[in-house]
Amino acid sequence: MRHLSQISKLYRSEEGGVLAFWGVCLAVLLGLVALSFDFGRLAITQTELQSFADNVALAAAGELDGSGDAIDRATLAAAELITDHQTFASGDQTLSGASDYTLTFLASLPDDDSATPTDVTADPADAAFVQVTVATRTVDLTFGAAFSALTNQAAMRNTTSATAVAGFVSYACDVTPMMFCIPSTNWSADAHVGEMVQLRAGGQGSGWAPGAFGFLDPSKVLVDTDGPCQGLTGGNLDRCLIGAAGPITQCFSKRGVDIEPGQKTGSLEAAINTRFDMFNSTMNGAKNDANYAPAPNVIKGIVPSSAGSCIGNNEAVSSNTIGLPRDTCFANGTCNSVNGGQGSRFGNGTWDRHSYFATNYAPFDGTVPAAIQAWLTMHSVHPAQPTRYEVYRAEIAAAGDILTGDVDGNGYDGLPIAESGRPICNMQSNPDSDYSRRIIVAAGVNCGAPNNISGAATNVPVEEYVKIFLTEPASNDGSGNSFTIWGEIIGSAGGDGSGIVEDVGVFRDAIQLYR
Repeated sequence: MRHLSQISKLYRSEEGGVLAFWGVCLAVLLGLVALSFDFGRLAITQTELQSFADNVALAAAGELDGSGDAIDRATLAAAELITDHQTFASGDQTLSGASDYTLTFLASLPDDDSATPTDVTADPADAAFVQVTVATRTVDLTFGAAFSALTNQAAMRNTTSATAVAGFVSYACDVTPMMFCIPSTNWSADAHVGEMVQLRAGGQGSGWAPGAFGFLDPSKVLVDTDGPCQGLTGGNLDRCLIGAAGPITQCFSKRGVDIEPGQKTGSLEAAINTRFDMFNSTMNGAKNDANYAPAPNVIKGIVPSSAGSCIGNNEAVSSNTIGLPRDTCFANGTCNSVNGGQGSRFGNGTWDRHSYFATNYAPFDGTVPAAIQAWLTMHSVHPAQPTRYEVYRAEIAAAGDILTGDVDGNGYDGLPIAESGRPICNMQSNPDSDYSRRIIVAAGVNCGAPNNISGAATNVPVEEYVKIFLTEPASNDGSGNSFTIWGEIIGSAGGDGSGIVEDVGVFRDAIQLYR
């Protein structure tokens, strides 16, 4: 009976019950900790793969500039520039190379961020975005597998991947709203520094030849709201956009611009020529307008034909000065045969420097004056082979000695020259900073295949924005051609060009993760 009583007492006793409950809870707690460990490894792996996807997308998107080799360069950049790692997934821990991801190039993205992009393209000109999908990786869930077996639950997901979408847009802001047809898609401004281009109005209803120029933003929606052109309309707006000092325009995307032919009415050449201290036709009233201040060096071989300091409708050829000469191949008709087949409107950089110095600086007998040589040497330019733009800049720097014709400080060294190079009509220019007034930045467009531009066009890709130095006033070549612009290539607006810094326009490259 005593044993039965003890058994009964033990049966009724509640001492130690917490220990059993604690043991069950401990098992569950340890299981949760174990599962958290597995889930943590899975989450870390996903984060590592996402970081890899983001970096690959950004590297690839940085090459999507619309050029013909953009997709090839994007693919190469993704494969060669980005190396990352993952810690817990199976397989190689190093993340690098095309075997770890796939690239899909897209022309556009859906408005709904949750929608799957479907506008896939293989055309480099249309590829504005790239989607990166990282190859799926498996993470061993040791504790998760045990938990599934003990609870008779389905095995937990142990795979993860990542996707990212990035895009690239290059913008040109506060530039002259002009474009011109380049000779071919692979033409580069930096490869033709110092060569001339004859920009001719054209393209109305017909194919655009290399050298034909037109205008950007036909609807005039990209006018800078804080600039001098704000509020103007019609011909006044057109002339302001072509002739006024900045800020002129908002930002144009390199990926696609809207264009129209250069055959406009309203004497736009008069607006351009204010840069040369010429105020005629519709620009006669801008003689003292700071928005149309001329460049500090306006040597052009043209002077007033009557009394007065301003060239209005009274111009005449200078008796003892000349403007910067054109490439000699234009005069002898050989440009197309000597410059690699760029076309008859593109020169080769060979011009008569001797005649320019011999005429404008007679006391030096055609040699390069010392003050100009000093500037050229300072900027690592061979004194015997300067570009016209480099001569222009050197003349500004040496203005006290050279442009006035007073080399020794005792008056003119020879016959008084007809033009000093300094503006004498509109005196609003600043000789120290306004040299860029004779520079335009124009969009270089491939007007041939595959764009095949004829007349006005929309969303045309820009191969590059080109800095062009205006060598002479527009439409003053005596040929009777309407609206002809002569300029010298300085270089790409995004490149080094001649090596001399020009403060012209604002250029931005925007690379962005979208998803």
